[in-house]
Amino acid sequence: MKVERAGSHPSSKGPSDWFTGTVRIDPLFRAEEPGRVAGASVTFEPGARTAWHTHPLGQTLLITSGSGRVQRDGGPIEEVRTGDVVWFPAGEKHWHGASPETAMSHIAIQESLDGAAVDWLEHVTDEQYEIGD
Repeated sequence: MKVERAGSHPSSKGPSDWFTGTVRIDPLFRAEEPGRVAGASVTFEPGARTAWHTHPLGQTLLITSGSGRVQRDGGPIEEVRTGDVVWFPAGEKHWHGASPETAMSHIAIQESLDGAAVDWLEHVTDEQYEIGD
């Protein structure tokens, strides 16, 4: 058994290569081998969002506060709010972030495959964020 105390992992700023706007990442857990699951609490200030990305084994988002937006490639923007759960299947290109007026926090859970949990792609443009193209 291992107990990880709240606040035992330092917060970090979301890197500009992967995010637009102000984002804080608070690591929560990472399984020890042979496990491969990890989770983090991510907070997006209004208008902040991820770049387009995929996960080799999928990703689950638990929306813990605020309201935000999620979109899969080729699909409409979906509004999400506290209590919603979002699943992105393995390899599905997507992005997620806060709404334009309200911050949003979520717990992101994903597994690694061959040491990689995410493949970062191009940034979501302001136009894509506003109208969903």
